[in-house]
Amino acid sequence: MKNPFQSRNRSTGFTLVELMVSIALGLLVVLALTTLLINVSRNDTEMSKTSSMVENGRFAMMLLKADIEHAGYWAGFVPEFDDLSIASAPTDVPTTLADICQNYSAAAWTALDKKNIVGIPVQGFDIPAIGTIITPNCDTSLTGAYNPIVSPQRGTDVLVVRHADTGTATGTPSDGNVYFQFDLCGPTRPSPPYVFATSGWTKTKRDCSTISEIRKLASNIFYVRSYSGNGDGVPTLVRSNFGVASSVVGHQPADALVEGIEGFRVEFGIDNVSKSGSNVSLTQAINWGNTTNLTSPTNRGDGIADGSYVRCTTAAPCTVAQLTNAVAVKIYVLARNLTTSPGYVDTKTYTLGTTTMGPFNDNYKRHLFSQTIRLENPSSRRETQ
Repeated sequence: MKNPFQSRNRSTGFTLVELMVSIALGLLVVLALTTLLINVSRNDTEMSKTSSMVENGRFAMMLLKADIEHAGYWAGFVPEFDDLSIASAPTDVPTTLADICQNYSAAAWTALDKKNIVGIPVQGFDIPAIGTIITPNCDTSLTGAYNPIVSPQRGTDVLVVRHADTGTATGTPSDGNVYFQFDLCGPTRPSPPYVFATSGWTKTKRDCSTISEIRKLASNIFYVRSYSGNGDGVPTLVRSNFGVASSVVGHQPADALVEGIEGFRVEFGIDNVSKSGSNVSLTQAINWGNTTNLTSPTNRGDGIADGSYVRCTTAAPCTVAQLTNAVAVKIYVLARNLTTSPGYVDTKTYTLGTTTMGPFNDNYKRHLFSQTIRLENPSSRRETQ
């Protein structure tokens, strides 16, 4: 008779074949989970880099738009050539482009310099893709002049924006910065009725006794530098502010604003056609014409850009007349990731107005941003029904 307890003492378990099969299946499961984890992590990294790139591009556009919208704001002062209530021929039409490299001094800044600053609130030029980089009016051999544009990214543009600060200074500033003050006292109003100075605030309001507001001069140079800091090779949107440092009053070394900005193009909308269909004339008195119900002067613009937008280049620089009549700015910003994306090759071509960039054929992902910004101050002065 078979012992009923004999089977309970027999050893049981996996065979060698079963053990090998189970190990193999476990390895497959672990491999699948590891691959899934790697792919999720890679996708998350790429999404994070793309999100950061888009945020950088939008932030760059926001910074540029915020400053461009204030271009030509001079605390209520309207240049004669844009003042449609003045019957005589204007005397303050700009004749040359303002020197972006000239430091301030009461003796160096002539009435002509100030007129050109007020009359041309935006200015642009390009950094050539090849050849010698020469910025307008900059000559390091001149006393008191220097080049505020250092290590620019080739094939990009430079934008200069000028206006009075929207906030007023407290008290009577004497910190060495240049400030703008506008005289509103009609009977004794000087010509020009404003000053750019570091001290000596005597301009008054309409009552001819109360000192008028004092506002800091805002002159900003935007460009793309070929590095962010310490020669890291990351293209970066930077800004050189007009200020004072070590007793030098002028455009200071640029501060980094947004990393990963690789392309920057600037085009200007020019109001160069008058109501009569002829070119705008800023050297003649306002001519309202004799046509019945004519509500716009026949020799001034209407605040709307005419024709194609214009890019200022070394080969075809913008004229004084064009920039004096600029009423809009179109900007293009090409942002790229700060690090490469393995397995990705950028074969795209990016259209920035009348020019293109790419294909770069590298491993960086990019995104193009563009926006047209109306120059509210110059354009609104010309508006008529």
